[in-house]
Amino acid sequence: MNEPLIRIIANEIQARSEQVISAIALLDEGNTVPFIARYRKEATDGLDDSQLRQLETRLSYLRELEDRRQIILKSISEQGKLTDQLVTAINGSISKTELEDLYLPYKPKRRTRGQIAIEAGLEPLADSLWHDPQQNPEQLASDYVDADKGVVDSKAALEGARYILMERFAQDARLLAKVREYLWKNAHLVAKVIAGKEQEGAKFRDYFDHHEPIAGVPSHRALAMFRGRNEGVLQLALDADPQFTTDMVGRTVQESQGERIITHHLDLRLNNAPADAWRKTVVNWTWRIKVLLHLETELMSRLREQAEEEAIKVFARNMQDLLMAAPAGMRTTMGLDPGLRTGVKVAVVDATGKLVATDTVYPHTGQTAKAAASVAALCIKHQVDLVAIGNGTASRETERFYNRLQKDHAAVTAQKVIVSEAGASVYSASELAALEFPDLDVAIRGAVSIARRLQDPLAELVKIDPKSIGVGQYQHDVSQSQLAKKLDTVVEDCVNAVGVDLNTASVPLLTRVAGLSKIMAQNIVNWRNEHGRFRNRQQLLTVARLGPKAFEQCAGFLRINHGDNPLDASTVHPETYPVVQRILTVTQQMLPDLMGNARILRNLHVCDFVTERFGVPTVTDILRELEKPGRDPRPEFKTATFTEGVETLDDLYPAMILEGTVTNVTNFGAFVDIGVHQDGLVHISSLADKFVDDPHKVVKTGDIVKVKVMEIDIQLKRIALTMRLNEQPGDTSARRGASNGDDNKNRQANRNNLPGKHTTKNKIDNSTTGNSAMSDALALALGKLRAP
Repeated sequence: MNEPLIRIIANEIQARSEQVISAIALLDEGNTVPFIARYRKEATDGLDDSQLRQLETRLSYLRELEDRRQIILKSISEQGKLTDQLVTAINGSISKTELEDLYLPYKPKRRTRGQIAIEAGLEPLADSLWHDPQQNPEQLASDYVDADKGVVDSKAALEGARYILMERFAQDARLLAKVREYLWKNAHLVAKVIAGKEQEGAKFRDYFDHHEPIAGVPSHRALAMFRGRNEGVLQLALDADPQFTTDMVGRTVQESQGERIITHHLDLRLNNAPADAWRKTVVNWTWRIKVLLHLETELMSRLREQAEEEAIKVFARNMQDLLMAAPAGMRTTMGLDPGLRTGVKVAVVDATGKLVATDTVYPHTGQTAKAAASVAALCIKHQVDLVAIGNGTASRETERFYNRLQKDHAAVTAQKVIVSEAGASVYSASELAALEFPDLDVAIRGAVSIARRLQDPLAELVKIDPKSIGVGQYQHDVSQSQLAKKLDTVVEDCVNAVGVDLNTASVPLLTRVAGLSKIMAQNIVNWRNEHGRFRNRQQLLTVARLGPKAFEQCAGFLRINHGDNPLDASTVHPETYPVVQRILTVTQQMLPDLMGNARILRNLHVCDFVTERFGVPTVTDILRELEKPGRDPRPEFKTATFTEGVETLDDLYPAMILEGTVTNVTNFGAFVDIGVHQDGLVHISSLADKFVDDPHKVVKTGDIVKVKVMEIDIQLKRIALTMRLNEQPGDTSARRGASNGDDNKNRQANRNNLPGKHTTKNKIDNSTTGNSAMSDALALALGKLRAP
């Protein structure tokens, strides 16, 4: 890769060119991002996993660009039209759009009207009139009339000449760049309802007559409008001259800004020369027929791509927060998958996640006593520590049933926790679940998943397609391949950040470990089944198809608790065990005595243990790990306590303060589960007593928060919440605690980001889950919460 492209990547990830070159070399050698980020800090001078992911993505784009560049150079060369100037321009392009603009005049295409006119001999006419406007167009064109060539009269000749010039100008890369820049900065996206679709498309009514600058359309609004167009409800167009009008038809404009740009670019002087009217028409045709239509399509695609990219980022951030949620740990857990008529499915898993008991009880259909006796017996028999209750239908009823059960059975002491069911039904019906529990009813599998995800959310959620977990916005409207790729990297980074127990991990979890393929993961499990527990990391090299390279990549992320070597339970990589041995020699300590001994470790000097191969960053990490071996980067386990007696929307009233769990964070706010089967929305303007430009800076999925109820719409199933607890329902005064500047900024931000006026009120897909905010509450997005 050439030096300018290296500098581009370095600038984008805020690194030096040397770091980028080293990282690219490591990636090309087959090293994974988690491995490079953790164990090759000397080589990259500390690039973290997010920088490396960004580098990896950009590297792929630039390499595709380079491949395309070579194809284009070859194509133009074969046409005999490759000049030194063109080579320089093509080699200097740094975007696919710029590259395709340069290739446009030479790109093989169907015969156009301009080409047909050239074949008819009209190019001299076009050039003559363009460069010498003192000539009379009609008189000059009469010399080119030739019925045999399809030029039946002077009018046809002049029209053909126009097509020649407009196609020539519309292929000018520099001109396209100028107009593109103007349109992106100034044009408006216009949405209008298609006549007769008002009733059918009522959910898009906020966009029936809507316009806003295309460059400022937020992701969620853009995707809403594109969905409306795809469903045949909305018509979208680009208004290139919003200073004149926002109407999509019937516009009266003397001269558009696009025509002015073209005129200036071509250095055209229009006076009252005989051919000036004809030349002005050429500019007008170039603008309306070629340039505007071409760039309208391109900019619409650009807007959609940017909106999709942002939506994917939102999903990825939420996914990371969910995967990195605090685990309850190795405690015997009962999972309750609530149901009314179909009963409550019960599954008990031991501290290792092994299923030990199942049942189905019917506490909500007149069999309360029998159900209580069954559940209590299971809790006592298996010494259950935690009870995980799914948050779906009948969740609060099941919670109330368990509360009564505990009062009647003193021996049942397990703590109850409400757990998200998102994706549990997908897992239950999956091939993986069928392989894991072939003789278990699909409904019971869901209860197992609920119990296990309380023990360790990461280990259980990796079994589910990330897109089915439901923590995104408009996830079905974005590129599914790009979404899957992004979420896969998130899962991989989370798994490797936490580490994996080699002796208990499932195939799906092992597959996410750096360097391991699905076949290798399955072979590891097969090895365990045949030989029993792994005693040390070196035994991985005896696993079929797991060679030295794969071992290098995965070993540091795999943990062996209570094995032959205590280091195998840490993040210390086997390749650095000799460094640890030197530390033991210097300190004259045994490894078990040194690990966790902060007093000794903090008195050591990093530089004393640096080698030619392992520098300060690696030795620093080793000492840090020895001080707190096997530490989990995830937060401490805690849960929200739902208010007793508040179980449905009917139980809510304005100004009520409740505790809840953040279930989803979008660009316009956060959704909070307060235990009423319908998540409420805390709009971005109500997240804090200061200006908030990104909700993710204030809250994340899984956070426990205090909220106040601002408004309830039972018919539409909408709950408006605020985290500004001093805010009062109906209060439209200026933001408390903010300066005038911040207040104005908030007001403007609210207008720009509000899901009411500018965003659709349609229901937005949230995977296949039925109780999430994205499937119901986001549908209407609380338009009444508009800022003052």
